[in-house]
Amino acid sequence: MQHLYICLISWGWLAFTHPFFISLTEIRYNENSQKLEIAQKIFWDDLELSMEEYLGTHVDVLNSSNKDQLDEQFQKYLLDHQNIKVNGKEIELSIIGYEIEEEAFWFYLESAQTPFENSIEVENSILIAEHETQQNIVQIYVDGKSPKSLLLRKGHEKEILQF
Repeated sequence: MQHLYICLISWGWLAFTHPFFISLTEIRYNENSQKLEIAQKIFWDDLELSMEEYLGTHVDVLNSSNKDQLDEQFQKYLLDHQNIKVNGKEIELSIIGYEIEEEAFWFYLESAQTPFENSIEVENSILIAEHETQQNIVQIYVDGKSPKSLLLRKGHEKEILQF
């Protein structure tokens, strides 16, 4: 956790020297539904560039003339760039919606029903291929306890947490 605070303080200084790239992900385990509920904040301009590179076609995330096609592109990009395992078992994720807030998209995902015992592995390579300094901050909430945090980046795209 201390490492995360140092990174956040460093970002203030880095903003004046060169661009920096971050995404935020919050994962909550809902004991009642036995599903992971996920919210991700990704800056739209970075996402658009990464999706164009990945899909090999022009993508206009703000003014798409074909919402169904854009939804499919979001689905492909986001689900191909993240993977979650609970208790060592890969779980299925679905995008249940998204919205634009100022300069970023908020994506809302949900997992298939899965019992949670003691571990979660998160792999998140969103935006990393196109941005060398991309950092994906992940906070995980289980059993109403304080969150555990991960800082994922190039060369360190996944991590396992024990609860």
